[in-house]
Amino acid sequence: MTPPTTRAAAASRRTPGGLPASGLTTEELAVGHRTRSLTGRGARRTVLSGLDLEARAGELTVLLGPNGAGKSTLLRTLCGLLPPLAGRIRLGGAGIAHEPPAALARRLAVVLTDRIDAGLLSVRELVGLGRHPHTGFTGRLAPADHAAVRWALEAVGADHLAERPAAELSDGERQRVLTARALAQEPEVVLLDEPTAFLDVPSRVALTVLLRDLARDRGLTVVVSTHDLELALRVADAVWLVDRDSRVHAGAPEDLIRTGAVGAAFDADHLAFDPRSGSFGLRRPSRGSVTVDAPPELLPLLERALAREGLAVHGPGRGEQAQVRADGGAGLTLHGPRGVVRPRSFHELTREVRAW
Repeated sequence: MTPPTTRAAAASRRTPGGLPASGLTTEELAVGHRTRSLTGRGARRTVLSGLDLEARAGELTVLLGPNGAGKSTLLRTLCGLLPPLAGRIRLGGAGIAHEPPAALARRLAVVLTDRIDAGLLSVRELVGLGRHPHTGFTGRLAPADHAAVRWALEAVGADHLAERPAAELSDGERQRVLTARALAQEPEVVLLDEPTAFLDVPSRVALTVLLRDLARDRGLTVVVSTHDLELALRVADAVWLVDRDSRVHAGAPEDLIRTGAVGAAFDADHLAFDPRSGSFGLRRPSRGSVTVDAPPELLPLLERALAREGLAVHGPGRGEQAQVRADGGAGLTLHGPRGVVRPRSFHELTREVRAW
């Protein structure tokens, strides 16, 4: 189900040539905090600076970076909760510095990690707050507003919660409902800070894919801050990556993987990013080598299990310490220092090699 305004809204956010409009851009933006000393003089603490970024309409842009890198500060500045220390923020090509708050609220929606007190509101009423930029001072919802609320709840899979008291929601349910409130606004830009933080894995995937699909189908500009690195690199159209030196790298996920920016930002003593698989693996010193002869569908599982025990994996004929063979039925045979062993599972296999 899509709201009645979907096609018109998407069309209005595209150029005459059919391409998405410019979305959200920054020019020489500096973000951080203004503080005041005991003497009354103001001071600035810059977190990120010199940012020339673009989040295009019709795309899901994901903001990644280690803890404390400045992701939340950047998002709060983009949505107007923090004033920029320098530079400009443009929405659809126009600067937002002097945009009236009510007008900006109709164009930009935000979901932050801050706790909210929903009081006695039901879920439907809480999501309905997203319509207030469109209702005027009376706050009364028209039929079109109610339709937008229904669509937003269905879009995030929370329509079954509509009559529940919002105060009784779990953390994961609350995050879905707050995302629905932002969608009910029918904005041009949606900024979300850790929207999947309290969701289980299937729900994280579902919500992330939903946000990407909404961006494409409705011509929305969607910017999401997340710690779900591997999921983001698979789903996102574009990435803003904040590294350990407070530099921001922008491009398609594959661009940042190819240049090594992802590994440089997240690799640690015991964790390393594998650009081939797009996932993280344990970084452990090798204590031996094993040859593996297995069907292609089993080979990655054997490599994972053996690497966890500090064993380097080679193809047939190159091993020096032991050999593992597996047939298509997952039957395992281990030729090792303790003779021939036929473990019945990967668990038994790793127990055996751990004893070497």
